[in-house]
Amino acid sequence: MRTVVHIPSGDEAEQETGLAIARNLLEDETDSIDDVALVAQGGGIATVRADGDTVDEIEALLEDGVAVNACSNTLEMMDLEESDLVSGVETVPEGAVEVTRLQDEGYAYVRP
Repeated sequence: MRTVVHIPSGDEAEQETGLAIARNLLEDETDSIDDVALVAQGGGIATVRADGDTVDEIEALLEDGVAVNACSNTLEMMDLEESDLVSGVETVPEGAVEVTRLQDEGYAYVRP
């Protein structure tokens, strides 16, 4: 099974829940989870910022093989650069399109 965790909200509790869900999926003891992806957009971009409070968790998820993506449209809208992101976070042109693409590839969708 494959899962994409979508973090579009600026709500810190939702962001923390999204990261916890990604971690829980990785730690699933049934070994039924093959891939986990995370897509941050809108206010959720805070979760992948290099100056944010979740840097350690994002780095740990990246080290454990989670594909962490940030929406380029959001970066442009917020006047941010790729260099403002945690090292290893990839950008995608549009967060919603990336989520849709992953769902089309069979990823289950989870939003906190």
